[in-house]
Amino acid sequence: MPGEGVVGPDQTNFPSGFLVTYRCFVYFGTESESGLSGNLTIDPVKRILALLLLFSACSPKVQVNDAEARKPGWLKSETAMPGYYVGVGHSLKDGSLNYIQAARKSAMDDLISQIKVNVSSTSVLSVMEVDKKLREEYEQIIKTTANEEVEEFEMVDSYEDGGNYWVYYRLSISKYRQIKEEKKRNATTLATDYFRKGRESEKAGEDLQAIGFYFQAFRAMEKYLGEAIKITIDDREVLLVNEIYASIQLLLDKFQISLNHPVLEVNRRLNPKEIDLVARATHKGGVAFANLPIAASFEKGEGDVFLTYRTNENGTAKILMSKIGSRDLEQTIVVKADIDALSATSASQSPVYALIAKTFNVPAARVILKVQRPVVYLTSEERSFGLTRNNAQIANRLKNVLTTNGFEFTTDKSNADLVFEVSADSEKGSVSGSIYITYLTSVIKVMAREGKIIYATTLDRVKGYGLDYDKSSVDAYNKAVEALEKERMKELMSSVLQ
Repeated sequence: MPGEGVVGPDQTNFPSGFLVTYRCFVYFGTESESGLSGNLTIDPVKRILALLLLFSACSPKVQVNDAEARKPGWLKSETAMPGYYVGVGHSLKDGSLNYIQAARKSAMDDLISQIKVNVSSTSVLSVMEVDKKLREEYEQIIKTTANEEVEEFEMVDSYEDGGNYWVYYRLSISKYRQIKEEKKRNATTLATDYFRKGRESEKAGEDLQAIGFYFQAFRAMEKYLGEAIKITIDDREVLLVNEIYASIQLLLDKFQISLNHPVLEVNRRLNPKEIDLVARATHKGGVAFANLPIAASFEKGEGDVFLTYRTNENGTAKILMSKIGSRDLEQTIVVKADIDALSATSASQSPVYALIAKTFNVPAARVILKVQRPVVYLTSEERSFGLTRNNAQIANRLKNVLTTNGFEFTTDKSNADLVFEVSADSEKGSVSGSIYITYLTSVIKVMAREGKIIYATTLDRVKGYGLDYDKSSVDAYNKAVEALEKERMKELMSSVLQ
């Protein structure tokens, strides 16, 4: 009669995640086949077949669990939810908890990318721009900073496997719009209050205070520059942000800045005491504008100029320069109203402000610097073992560097701004096998026109090697030139250009 049984697992090892089932079917024969009642006789052939069936039936059946099937539905199909912004974030596990934060940020970025920034055709952004670049930069800033503004989002689910982590976020669209509208109403109320104060200050002739209030109003509304928000003021309806922007520009147009020199001749080796550059701020009617913050900078070229000033009671401020760093023979310094100081804001505080501030037409004046090259008189005495060398190697290299950096040379010492003196001599050292050793000492001095030493350096006992003393002296000179370029030249140039 047929029989069926379940055989327990043996010691076969399978990877984790597999399900192993054993089922055995054994045929034992029948009474009729034996011919003897109560006795069971199994035919040898059938016995062999039964054993084969036993072994094949008891073979383990391995079922692979599908890892993909275990993933939640939001990882395998469309994650959209009616009435919600959604975001899915992913990160690789890196052995620390940072991967969780990385996945959360990724999910928030995904969620926020669905929030559109709409720019009204009557907004201040549309009025200012001549192409789409300004609008695109503004939209990018708003999206980049939106992470800090979004509230009331929630985590729907998370999932992980051995090497990955996913998280699923959502944000109610209606809740987001409700919060945004509330913030916009608060910002509008605050901006309107500052705007009214600016109008009052302007009527009282307090232009600096008025500009400050207008900029505070502008900062309150910077997240809504793309929207046409209307208010009623002085019995007329206006677009708030557009009116704020226009009020700032109108005040900036009411004054001007001038310089006492449109062109100024200066030596590259600048003497700050000899610079006579004065800025003057006035109202358009010619009245001095006192206490106005102004800023100076190199518009063309390079150098050290004191950056910020405030005009005195006469509306003037002396512009201070300490160094000209560029080799250009013509350079430009611009002096303009310091809009950061006027607004009490900096680009680091607000990327939106940094973007919009560049669009204002700010009063400014420029001076062209006619830069004269410093004139150098160079003397050199370079020796090897007390004998004058044919090649003034250190002096020639020094001359090349100075020429490259905008210096001129003269053979008339009385016409020189700077006098360079180079002296060097090598001395014989020891002999080690076939190698000869030489020591070189070199001194470089730089003096101003009046004879004052402004720089001095010594290259002391630079060691050279060669197959004879002449070759080792050449090697020592080569190493001295290399040390001069790498270790001393920057310091030398800084000293002589002060």
